[in-house]
Amino acid sequence: MPTPAKQAERAERSAVTAGQRRINFIWETTQAMIAVSVIGTTLLVDALVALRGIQLTEVTTSAQTQLNVMAALVTGFYFGRTNHTRTGGVGAHRTDTER
Repeated sequence: MPTPAKQAERAERSAVTAGQRRINFIWETTQAMIAVSVIGTTLLVDALVALRGIQLTEVTTSAQTQLNVMAALVTGFYFGRTNHTRTGGVGAHRTDTER
């Protein structure tokens, strides 16, 4: 039978883990919204340029290239940093369940 100290320790770890999950969920949601908005903006600008047949000058070509590079970086970092298999990121570890 677990001692009261062990039960209190387990409850404290559960509270910390729940707080970490909540923070991770908020952060992952924020990252997703940023990634979607950057990609959407980039696609919209590229589509407008293509559909309207806008003559691109050296300055606008540079701006469009920078926008596309920024979108690629945001997408790469988003997929590189998020853990889509475990939203919240923090879960029970083997050592937590064995105690």
